Amino acid sequence: MAGSGLATRLYRGEAGLDIIGKRKLWFGIAGALVLAALLSFLFRGFTLGIEFEGGNSFQVPASVGTLNQAEDRVDTVLADAGSTEVESAQRVGGAGGEFYEFRTAVLSSEQANAVKSGLAQEFGINADQISSNQVSAAWGGQYTERALLGLVIFIALVMLYLIIRFEWRMAVGAVSSLLLNLVLTAGVYSLVGFEVTPSTIIGFLTILGFALYDVVVVFDKVQENTRGITANNNQTYGEAANLAINQTLMRSINTGLVALLPVGGLLFIGVPLGAVTLEDLGLVLFVGMFIAVYSSIFFATPVLATLKDFEPRIQAHKKRVLARRGAIARGEVTPKGAPRAAAGGGESVVDPEAAALAGAAPKVGARPAAKRQTGARGGRPTGGGGNRPGGAKRR
Repeated sequence: MAGSGLATRLYRGEAGLDIIGKRKLWFGIAGALVLAALLSFLFRGFTLGIEFEGGNSFQVPASVGTLNQAEDRVDTVLADAGSTEVESAQRVGGAGGEFYEFRTAVLSSEQANAVKSGLAQEFGINADQISSNQVSAAWGGQYTERALLGLVIFIALVMLYLIIRFEWRMAVGAVSSLLLNLVLTAGVYSLVGFEVTPSTIIGFLTILGFALYDVVVVFDKVQENTRGITANNNQTYGEAANLAINQTLMRSINTGLVALLPVGGLLFIGVPLGAVTLEDLGLVLFVGMFIAVYSSIFFATPVLATLKDFEPRIQAHKKRVLARRGAIARGEVTPKGAPRAAAGGGESVVDPEAAALAGAAPKVGARPAAKRQTGARGGRPTGGGGNRPGGAKRR
């Protein structure tokens, strides 16, 4: 049929993707990724920036040569001063022009002065053209404590809001999705060896807001689809939640793309052109937002559906729905609108095959059928007088 491609069905919310039905697969993938991240934390750790590890930094004008040439000469000066080689080197821009920044391990005051004098002599420039700074690891520890405190307060407020706005099961699903997002993003940083800086911590806290927004959009649709679900024996809670995912799937994808495009432009275009100071922030935002799209679709709602399956009311409703479908498939129950096959004596009976088709489980992602209005109120026959012949009036 024309216009029934995947893109069209995604926009209509009719893609029919069985996300909830395959929740064990998504949980398995998430579990494997979390395990890989935890193993990386244990055996590889993190590449901490100078702000967290402590150390010295030296800036020299970029006019001294290429970055690689300058780094080699700095290594020579450090060796003469009795220190280790450069830990990181990058090109940075400032109001006074472009510089090369070299970060080293912690140096004593005598070593730092010797390195500064040696660099001036090595590059043939004045010592006042070289800036040096020393950062204590204690500052990074204080920064980390403040960040963790902010994270705890944020999660507590999110839990409180979601419990008031929705219910505690949705709050647990949303927060577990946020924690998965943080662990996987940190795992990428550990595995690849990206440097952790204060900008990285700011980025971590920023992606939580993005991830929470996407989850709340999906949960709002889940709440709409499942309102009064136990009064409807045609659809289980999991099927209604899966329908909500399909209905909001394209919105989640669009939100993710709109957020990733500018961040990706900053990271892959702006940084090569000289915006190096934004590299750390752009990197964590790009990685975190990408993972947030996955966690909001394939993790948050499946967790919610799993928690709801333990609720006695939802368990009883699911049994009724499945029992009704089994009865319809066996021809024991006549669904509304099901065609009937004529019996030999002129009496109509249920056609089991047609009944099974009419009362089968709804297609994954399909919208629930509208209720049919009856012709008479209360199920009473029309035409007047009931059992009285000719519809005679009561005297």
